[in-house]
Amino acid sequence: MEIIKIVATHDTPNIILDAENGIFEISGKSLPEDVNAFYSPIIEWLDEYSKSPNEKTVIDIKFDYLNTASSKFLFTFFLKLEKLHESNGNVLIKWHFADDDEDMQDVGEEFADVIKLPFEHISYPVD
Repeated sequence: MEIIKIVATHDTPNIILDAENGIFEISGKSLPEDVNAFYSPIIEWLDEYSKSPNEKTVIDIKFDYLNTASSKFLFTFFLKLEKLHESNGNVLIKWHFADDDEDMQDVGEEFADVIKLPFEHISYPVD
């Protein structure tokens, strides 16, 4: 399966989706000018991955900031992962946030309340 590697910019996150090596990461800022254009390949990749997923899927999410449109994408992303979890039962979201970033902590907690997926909330120290 194709690997997706998108290098972070000032407005878009770093994304690695590598099924073969079990690496699924999204990190950085997310405020792309056209959210649909930016994230459509991610959703398409996830649809393809869901046809033959790994035994275990662990997604590391580490946003510094995300705008409302990006939150809507993330909700769609999580809903697709929820379906995958229902079919194979082995999806985990690791939501990373800076220990002084209450906003990102709250966003992760809100997603965990709404989405039926296991969430692990991980704080990390700010340099």
